[in-house]
Amino acid sequence: MVQKGTRDCSPYLQFQNCRIIAGNDLIREDLWCQDGKIVNPEKVFFDKKVVADEKIDCKGAIISAGFIEAQINGAQGIDFSLQTENVELGLKKVSKKLLEHGVTSFCPTIVSSTPDKYHQILPHMKKSEGSKEGSGILGVHLEGPFINEEKKGAHLNQCIRTFHNGLQDVLNVYGHLDDAAIITLAPELDNSSQVIKELSQRGITVSLGHSMANLVQGEIAVQHGASFITHLFNAMMPFHHRDPHLVGLLTSEKIPDNHTIYYGLISDGIHTHPAALRIAHRVHPKGLVIVTDAVPAMGLPPGLHTIGPQKVEIKHNRAVLAGTETLCGSIASMDKCVRHFFNSTNEVVLTLMCQWTIPHMGGGVFWDPSIWHAMDRTEPSQMTLLEQCEYAGYLGAVEDLGVGDVIGPFDIQ
Repeated sequence: MVQKGTRDCSPYLQFQNCRIIAGNDLIREDLWCQDGKIVNPEKVFFDKKVVADEKIDCKGAIISAGFIEAQINGAQGIDFSLQTENVELGLKKVSKKLLEHGVTSFCPTIVSSTPDKYHQILPHMKKSEGSKEGSGILGVHLEGPFINEEKKGAHLNQCIRTFHNGLQDVLNVYGHLDDAAIITLAPELDNSSQVIKELSQRGITVSLGHSMANLVQGEIAVQHGASFITHLFNAMMPFHHRDPHLVGLLTSEKIPDNHTIYYGLISDGIHTHPAALRIAHRVHPKGLVIVTDAVPAMGLPPGLHTIGPQKVEIKHNRAVLAGTETLCGSIASMDKCVRHFFNSTNEVVLTLMCQWTIPHMGGGVFWDPSIWHAMDRTEPSQMTLLEQCEYAGYLGAVEDLGVGDVIGPFDIQ
């Protein structure tokens, strides 16, 4: 006799008429969940002889992992770099809002700040798992202050530091690195190779950015453990045919065989031209990671806003330092960035980013991609994917799921 799952214990949820990523494939199959985890439907039906307590018709949508946001400075007026009180409350507010845009895990980002600010803020930014109440925190992205002042962008000049004493200077500035996931630095700084090596050995992803580095300096940094480029094309030397600078890392022959260089792209329609999006993706699809680089003004109405010590103006769907045309980050949400990428590249690409550990990184949190390419099933690529629907996991392992479709209109389900 078949009975309802509630008689067994917790209720069963069955997603019907959906498409699921399996390896590098996309298959049509129902998905069963219980207690926030995916379960094997054959064991449920044949062994326990139960049917689902609730069935959801996905109407042909794709179920996959939710978005992972690797670079976000804040939202809804919350500035991760400035809020020294009620830090946890601010994180909770932003993480809840991010779910509305499909983000299930993120790295709150702190831009170049003074040591006392880091010492006040970082102890309150702990890694955490996500839930239906808010996105999970993979760790902090420390964007600066070890950057080149010539490419500081909106970072405050008085906060910029060097590491003449190597890693000790890094520790003195940040206080501790217990919850650091990514550190952005300029590889042309003195002692950078040793610092990069030691940070990588600690399981921290070292990203290259806000830099005047040439290609050789970038290659040396990668050979010492760097594996990421912060917002490619922005706050770095432009591509040149005699020295392609950091952009050249996408096709460099000096990258170790067991090492992949990933790069963030701000696909908001403002920071990066559609042609640049296409160029980057076509020459190195495996490394692509869409980021928003969203500033605290994300979610605020057009006009002037005071965020910390700076006045920011929101106009024409972009945020600039008041009275200038200097971009100070994006105000686009992740789903808008993915939609823009899809429309700009004219390619039907569906990519899944999962929380994982990369062996050559020495542990720590990074992302292992899987891809289904509707045209030719390319090599695995790396970008964010779909919208949050349910907090669940793959047969016993907790994971974030989303429901959506990139074949046609890209809408939150």
